[in-house]
Amino acid sequence: MVIRDIIHIVIRWLQAPVAIMIILLLSFFLGNTAQAGYAAIVIDSKSGKVLHSRNADTYNYPASLTKMMTLLLVFEALNNNKLQLNEKLRVSSKASKQPASKLGLLTGQTITVEQAIRAISVKSANDVATVIAEKLAGTESNFAKMMTKRAHQLGMNKTTFKNASGLPHKRQRSTARDMSILAQTLINKFPKYYNYFSIQSFTYKGKLYKNHNKLLQKYKGTDGIKTGYINASGFNLAASTKRNGTRLIGVVFGGKTAGRRDRQMKRLLNRSWARAESFSLLRARPAPKRFTPIMETMALKESSSNIAFSSTSANWGIQIGAFNRYKEAHDIGSHTVHKLVNLPFTASLKIQAVSKSNNTLFRTRLMGLNEVRARASCKQILVNGRECKIVKPNN
Repeated sequence: MVIRDIIHIVIRWLQAPVAIMIILLLSFFLGNTAQAGYAAIVIDSKSGKVLHSRNADTYNYPASLTKMMTLLLVFEALNNNKLQLNEKLRVSSKASKQPASKLGLLTGQTITVEQAIRAISVKSANDVATVIAEKLAGTESNFAKMMTKRAHQLGMNKTTFKNASGLPHKRQRSTARDMSILAQTLINKFPKYYNYFSIQSFTYKGKLYKNHNKLLQKYKGTDGIKTGYINASGFNLAASTKRNGTRLIGVVFGGKTAGRRDRQMKRLLNRSWARAESFSLLRARPAPKRFTPIMETMALKESSSNIAFSSTSANWGIQIGAFNRYKEAHDIGSHTVHKLVNLPFTASLKIQAVSKSNNTLFRTRLMGLNEVRARASCKQILVNGRECKIVKPNN
């Protein structure tokens, strides 16, 4: 029986004032509870450009993705000299009683700040998260308030933290978008400490712990950042992957299994690289201070050549124009290319100095396309009122 059915029964059998009161209470409860389910987002780390989004603003339970905020506050404390990496932290009775995943710390033991960072990033240790919370705020409840306040300062306006670990709490909630903001902040603002998320294993008191983030070994370019799981959320993952100067951040909530969650993340990242390239990498290289002009004719003739070229190979291109100044070639080329859609990962903007009639021109071409994409891109440019010519292989 769903909540709607319960409300209808209440309305029929109870007096109106009582029914209204109960309905208001139910509305309050539902409004403050996350809606566990699938959600995902992929962004460009540098620009924040959203490359994929589904249910990205739906409330979900963050589970151990919560620990990313715990570590952010640790990194800020290190930067402000409120903590030292070799500082020893004492384990309270409450911390020692936290449920797994944990190191199994005993009351009265100590653990250094650096060991704590490794235990949280690799093992996702709940007992260690509580140790950190109590050190920085006196109580875990106070630390959760600090976490929430910092989240809102970062623009994570739909996030509320109730503990430092991500253990189940009906009012601890976030969204895929908010978690991507958190990951982006850790990557861009804390480069000195971010590499802790890429540690694949660490040893504590003779026992080896391996990182739960399997994409570190199984997906090229992955260097962090955090996994999470509770029954109410399913399997969650925030991942960061860097290739050819572009970094993507992906967040997936609600995986049915860890394996299915990881496979979904790979699919989303694979689909996003081409879009990221079109937004981030299509930048012309700086003009060389010295160059040897290439003697060639600027006009590209569309002829009925007998040479057979593969229409699927990525050695076709388009010529956007030839200009008297490098800056003009760069600005017009970049502006034109960034308006194109569905560019492949292989696409690149090239500016080449050429000589014609004792005059140096700068030729702007978009290369690395197949025939179909070259002709489609050229058509887009022509529709926008600019000249465009197809560049066949070996031209």
